[in-house]
Amino acid sequence: MRKVLLLILCGLCLTLCSCNSGQKKPDTQALIEKLALENEIKAENPYMMEAIYEALDGISNDHGGPFGCVIVKDGEIVGRGHNRVVQNNDSTAHGEITAIRNAEQDLKTFDLSGCVLYTTGEPCPMCLYAILWANIEKVYYGCTIADNASIGFRDEEFDELTGGREAFDDYMECIDRDACLKLFQVYSEMEHSIY
Repeated sequence: MRKVLLLILCGLCLTLCSCNSGQKKPDTQALIEKLALENEIKAENPYMMEAIYEALDGISNDHGGPFGCVIVKDGEIVGRGHNRVVQNNDSTAHGEITAIRNAEQDLKTFDLSGCVLYTTGEPCPMCLYAILWANIEKVYYGCTIADNASIGFRDEEFDELTGGREAFDDYMECIDRDACLKLFQVYSEMEHSIY
């Protein structure tokens, strides 16, 4: 019950502030951090932890699935995003896509060379190819495509059409999977829109 009340409170606070890009307001960030702490979600990599905070922001507002993302250049976060499929009625508004759009807008370029992407779930084929088009140099992800399927997402189905992941072994690396699995568990326990 306490977890549900916290999620409602977090959702109300997040609704009252603008969290599309840049830094979140301190009170909002504190609520998201408290939600992570209560669910014992702790990534070793600080950028992955920021991606988890993005995902918690999104799922606490029913924006979409538990997919948060940050893009880093020269040690600085230059783009943030989380899944907004439900919020925007946009099947392409995945966390990676919204983070790419945010980074490109803020940097005023369509070329994200020199950037590294951190995301809570292994990118679907659409996101993976968008990441490649943006010239992002490396991808770190938390949960695998199989983990995505375990909470109801059909990435594997589309992955089979593109020939699998073997060609991307050096490009993508799984880190902080345990922390992201806890995030997925929080999402699975919440009431959320199915899509």
